[in-house]
Amino acid sequence: LMPNLFDQFMSPYFLGVPLLMLALVFPRTLLPESSIRWLKNRQLTLYGWAVVNLMQPVLKPLSLGGHKWALVLSSLMVFLILLNMLGLLPYTFTPTTQLSLNLAFAVPLWFSTVFIGMVNQPTHALGHLLPEGTPTPLIPVLILIETISLFIRPLALGVRLTANLTAGHLLIQLISTAAYLILPLMPPVFLLTSTLLLLLSLLEMAVAMIQAYVFILLLSLYLQENV
Repeated sequence: LMPNLFDQFMSPYFLGVPLLMLALVFPRTLLPESSIRWLKNRQLTLYGWAVVNLMQPVLKPLSLGGHKWALVLSSLMVFLILLNMLGLLPYTFTPTTQLSLNLAFAVPLWFSTVFIGMVNQPTHALGHLLPEGTPTPLIPVLILIETISLFIRPLALGVRLTANLTAGHLLIQLISTAAYLILPLMPPVFLLTSTLLLLLSLLEMAVAMIQAYVFILLLSLYLQENV
């Protein structure tokens, strides 16, 4: 039973060719094309309005130097939302359930924020490793703990996104399998289970968007410490 549950998280292949790249490229085709016209269509207007309103709380605490990251953060947020939402469709694959892919997003961006802090303000960046007023005997221990917590940040970003999406997909599969088996035996219970499955699917849609937003929000907090 267990291998069948986790088969959905394996990268799909067709004629020996991995389809992961296709799953990563396909969301781009769903985005509206930009236009040079003054009057834009409704789809492009709605898309722009949503991105601006979602990114405003993320960029507001940042300095002007941090606003240079607006395009990177907003593009990544939209990309993650599309990947997470498309993965909820039947017979689809969710790339963001792969820890390796999430770490490939998290590690370079986290390292970029740390590198910017070390280059622009090394004293301030290193000051985060030792809180002010620390007793002398605790200095080596606190520096070690803060250094470990600093390097755990990208791992936490990737694991958080992977774990939340994986748990939701597993729960949906378990409940849908139970509903399918209960249908011929107890129809009233099947209706109750189907209602629960519908509510869970709506919850997973919200989780798909929230987790993408949290990923970007945490990156912006790391950037705020270094700009």
